[in-house]
Amino acid sequence: MTTASTAPAVSSPTAPHHGIPIWLAVAFAVVFGMLNAVQSRLNGQLGHLIGDGFTAAAISFGSGLAILCVAMLLWPTGRRGLGKVRAALHVRSLSWWQILGGTAGAFYVLSQSLTASMLGVALFTVAIVAGQTVSGLAMDRLGVGPGGHHPLTAPRVVGAALTLVAVAWAVSGQIAGGVPLWLMWMPLVAGFGQGWQQAVNGRVRVAAGSALTATFLNFLFGTIVLLIGFAVHALFVGLPTSLPSDPLLYIGGALGCVFIAGSALIVRTTGVLVLGLGIVAGQLLSALALDLFAPTTAAPVPFATIGGTALALVAVLIVGVRRRAPRSA
Repeated sequence: MTTASTAPAVSSPTAPHHGIPIWLAVAFAVVFGMLNAVQSRLNGQLGHLIGDGFTAAAISFGSGLAILCVAMLLWPTGRRGLGKVRAALHVRSLSWWQILGGTAGAFYVLSQSLTASMLGVALFTVAIVAGQTVSGLAMDRLGVGPGGHHPLTAPRVVGAALTLVAVAWAVSGQIAGGVPLWLMWMPLVAGFGQGWQQAVNGRVRVAAGSALTATFLNFLFGTIVLLIGFAVHALFVGLPTSLPSDPLLYIGGALGCVFIAGSALIVRTTGVLVLGLGIVAGQLLSALALDLFAPTTAAPVPFATIGGTALALVAVLIVGVRRRAPRSA
């Protein structure tokens, strides 16, 4: 006599599926990169006005978590996803460390608040992109993401190298001398962590069957880490005396929810590298658009900014058009 199992089904992260077209996934990656650039500017401005990067980071992650808590109450699929994640952890189709992607996001915002002002935005960006690009190649090669293994082909390596050149070219006019280059280790590690974060969040999304669940867990663990850092920091320097009144400065958490959920949704189709390159291209496009339509100075937009942005888009095309989404059974 056989007994039917009542345990929830756990999907394989690399099982065949009906994914979105690769060209659409790459386009979404660029859009998410543009959102990420706006989020970074808002969070940076919030931290500057408060005078405390730890507080700004905790507000951003905490507000995102609050939004996601409401979403989890409203949408049953998110709550069911938590049960599926527990089942996946129980049968070890998902490892415990794969649900901790938010810790890498927390480290990213901390590195931004602690080193960006000393390195300058240009060097900080170059270091982040370098770490993220190397991470994308490594995560895809090792099969950490939900799309499985991707070999180191010539187009992938060339596209990654072109992206690094494109970013360095785009920000070349902003790099100042006399900066403490040894501080670049922190954004380099943070950039590498971003690739890992996107890979494991994609795994969680597949196991849960819900991008909402993956995003909630990302913000939950990221917020916990940042609140601990905020509390320790407050013990030594105290709490901010006032907060800005402009409501737009507080939407960084909401934008982060869209960015994390969208990345978790499409990384299975794009792979970690193409997702990262698309995000970088979107960030450069957003910066270029701001310089063109909302400039902060009267100086014309440098040719290096335009050329670097165009080269980044070429790099995405070199890698993305040769990437094939996983075939359905």
